[in-house]
Amino acid sequence: QVHLVESGGGSVQAGGSLRLTCAASGRTFSDGGMGWFRQVPGKERTFVASISFNRGSTSYSVSVEGRFTISGDNAKNTVYLQMDSLEPDDTAIYVCAAALTDINYYTPYGYDYWGQGTQVTVSS
Repeated sequence: QVHLVESGGGSVQAGGSLRLTCAASGRTFSDGGMGWFRQVPGKERTFVASISFNRGSTSYSVSVEGRFTISGDNAKNTVYLQMDSLEPDDTAIYVCAAALTDINYYTPYGYDYWGQGTQVTVSS
């Protein structure tokens, strides 16, 4: 079985930083990649950032580019999300996902496995 476990969420004041970690077990994703989405109650899950282990490339949503940095360790099946200059609008549940192949990292349908999520709360 494949499991994705997120950690590192919490509460922080605006302007602060947090680092999220997602560890995958059960199989490798060297032909695909991993990503982060976020969700607030009553709204759809939205793309935050992704990393392709296959191509060695990263992508970001417009709202976080320049503030967040995604990185990964393919050998450890682990992905990180460094979040700096956090804003109240970043408050959400952050969910990690893993894709077996490079198809489309921007939509939830491009991923095969999901974690349970970790809460991030940014106060003004």
